[in-house]
Amino acid sequence: MRVAQTAYARQQRVGMTGNEAVAYAVKQADVDVIAAYPITPQTIIVERLAEYVNNGELNAVYIPAESEHSALSACVGAALAGARVFTATASQGLALMWEILWIASALRTTIVMALANRALSAPINIHCSHDDAYACRDTGWIQFFAENVQEAYDLTLMAFRVSEDKRVLFPSIVNLDGFILSHGLEALYVLSDDAVKGFIPPKEPVYPIDPERPMTYGPLALFDYYMEFKKVQAEAFKRVYPVILETFGKYEEISGRRYSPVKTYLMEDAEVAVVVLGSSAGTARYVARRLRAKGQKVGVVSLTLYRPFPAGDLAKALRGLKAVVVMDRSYSFGSPGAQLFMDVATALYHERERPLLINAIYGLGGRDLMPQHVEEAFEVAREAARTGEVKEREIWLGVR
Repeated sequence: MRVAQTAYARQQRVGMTGNEAVAYAVKQADVDVIAAYPITPQTIIVERLAEYVNNGELNAVYIPAESEHSALSACVGAALAGARVFTATASQGLALMWEILWIASALRTTIVMALANRALSAPINIHCSHDDAYACRDTGWIQFFAENVQEAYDLTLMAFRVSEDKRVLFPSIVNLDGFILSHGLEALYVLSDDAVKGFIPPKEPVYPIDPERPMTYGPLALFDYYMEFKKVQAEAFKRVYPVILETFGKYEEISGRRYSPVKTYLMEDAEVAVVVLGSSAGTARYVARRLRAKGQKVGVVSLTLYRPFPAGDLAKALRGLKAVVVMDRSYSFGSPGAQLFMDVATALYHERERPLLINAIYGLGGRDLMPQHVEEAFEVAREAARTGEVKEREIWLGVR
C-alpha cells in the first residue's frame, strides 16, 4: 500500500479489530442478507452485523443458521435471488461448508466471505494456520489475503465490487489471520458511507430466481455435458485478474491506498528473498531491514491475491534471484511441498532462469513467527545461493 495523505482528509481514523473492521465494511456495503453460524475466531464479525441489523443501522435479513453448511446454502439461494450476500467462518466451519463452496462458484454467485484463518483439528486448535484458506483453493473462489486491519477493511469492500462485476460473477474470500488480525486492535482509516456507495454500485442480478420465469440452477450433467460446464467456468475465471487490477486502481482513487496482487520490498538488487502470505509479511520486512543494515542483499515478496494466483507478476518479482524461501503456514501431507510452495514452483517452472527454492513451514496453530525464525530462513537461502544447491528442501521454523 502507498499512502496518499491528501485522500485521508476525506476519511475517518478509528481504532478497530480486524473482525470489527470487516463488519463495518459489510455494513457500508449495504448487504441484503447475512447468513452465518458463529465459530471462533470470526464470531465477532457476525455479532457486530447482528447488532447493526437489530438497531436499524443496516437494513438486511440476518439468518442465524443451524450450521455452516446451512449458512452457505442460504447464501447461495439469496445470491441467486439477486441479494448482496455476506457470510463468515473459520476452520472446521469452512470444512462443513466445503460441499457448498463448489456449488456457490459453479452457479456464479457473488457471495463475499470473511475467513478468519484457523488451524484444522486434530488436535483442536483455535489459532492461526492457513489450513482453511488452502483447503478451498481449488473451489473457484477468488481469495484475498489481508496483512493488517486496514487491508481487511479495504479488501472486503473491494471483494464486493469484484465479485458483482458482470465480467466476474464469482464469490470471494477475504482471509485475515485468526486472532493476530481478527482480534488485534489497530488504527485504520474508513471511507464515508457516500464514498462506499459510489464505489460499490447497486447489484444487478444476471439470472435471478423469479417464480414468473422458472429456471433450473445446478442441474444434473453427466459425462455428456459436465466437462463443457467446467471448461466454461475455467475460461471465465481466467478473465477475473484484469478486473481485480482495475478495481485496485479505482479504490486507490478514492482512498489513496495502492494495492497490487504482489507486493515487493527491498527487491531491486536482492539476491535472496522470502515469499509469504498474511500478517507475517510485516515481521519479514522488519528482519529484511535489519539484515540490509548489515549489508545482506535480502528482500520480501508478499501476496495480496492468492486466487487467481498472480503467477506472471510473481515470476517477474522473483526474476534474477539466486534463492527463495517460500513460507507456508500449513502443511500438505505426502506432497513435494506445501501449498504456497507448489504454487510458486509451478509459476516459476517455465522461466529460463529460476531461483533455488526452499519450503519453510512456520506458525502452525498460531505459534509466533519470531524475527530469529525469519533470519534463519534468510540464512538458509543465502547458504543455498552461495553453494548453488539446496541441502534441505523443507525446513520447519520455530519447532521444538
